[in-house]
Amino acid sequence: MLRREFGPNRDEVTGEWRKLLKEELNDLNSSPNIIRVIRPRIEIWSGHVAGRGEGLGFCRVLVGKREGKRTLGRPRRR
Repeated sequence: MLRREFGPNRDEVTGEWRKLLKEELNDLNSSPNIIRVIRPRIEIWSGHVAGRGEGLGFCRVLVGKREGKRTLGRPRRR
């Protein structure tokens, strides 16, 4: 959406039109990086889950691995 909003940009040196890079779009939009916003929230949430104890099953979901395999392809219509 940002590429569509800001459109192509003319290079000052060569005079050719080009698409804006992701970093340039972020600078123009001045919105925070989504990874920097989400990572602290995940760390806080995992701390809450770890503090609840292992008996409730939350901790197993946080640190455990899935058992079994998924079926291949599209799910069957029910």
